[in-house]
Amino acid sequence: MKALISYILQFKPLNQPEIDLITSKALAVTLKKNDYFSEAGKIPNQVGFVVDGVIRGCYYHNKGEEITRCFISENSLVCDYVNFEANTPSSEYLQAITDAQLLVFSKPHWAELSQLIAGWDPVKNKMVQRCMHQKSRKGPVISQDATTRYLEFMNTHPALLNRVPLSHIASYLGVTQQSLSRIRKNIR
Repeated sequence: MKALISYILQFKPLNQPEIDLITSKALAVTLKKNDYFSEAGKIPNQVGFVVDGVIRGCYYHNKGEEITRCFISENSLVCDYVNFEANTPSSEYLQAITDAQLLVFSKPHWAELSQLIAGWDPVKNKMVQRCMHQKSRKGPVISQDATTRYLEFMNTHPALLNRVPLSHIASYLGVTQQSLSRIRKNIR
C-alpha cells in the first residue's frame, strides 16, 4: 500500500482519513505469468496499480499477428481507461508477462473515491494521463532502422531487458525474434 500512497501523493497531499479510505477500497491481487488483467472483447471493470511485475498491452492485427504495444511495470496504473470510462469492450489485452502483484479498484470503488475525497477528480485525471502516456506508443519509430529501435528500447527500458521475453520485445519493436537475436549479437 505504501507504494500506491506514495504514487498518489505526487499529485495531492492526503490526510489520514483519505489514505485510510483509499486503502480500504484497494484489493491486493496476484496475477500469474500470462494471466490477463483485462481482455479484448470484454468491458474493463477495474483499475490497477502495479506493485511488482510487468504487464503488457497487446492486440492482434487483421492478419492475426500479436503486436505488443506497451509495457507497464512497477509504480504505474494499469487500465484500458477509455473503455473503462465508456463502458465499452476493449480491443486490447493487458497481460502479466511476469508474476505480478497489483492493488485493484473495482469500478464502483473507483467512482466512490470521487464522491468521498474532495479534489479527487483532478488527481485521478493526472494519474490517468500518466497511465495513458505510458501506454501510448512513444517508441519505437518504425522509420528508424531496427538496431536504432533496439538501442532506444535499451535506453528507455533498461529494467525490462532481462524481465521480458525476447518475443515480446521483438513484437514491440516491429521485428522478428530472429532479427532481434542478430541485432543483440551484433551490438555486444
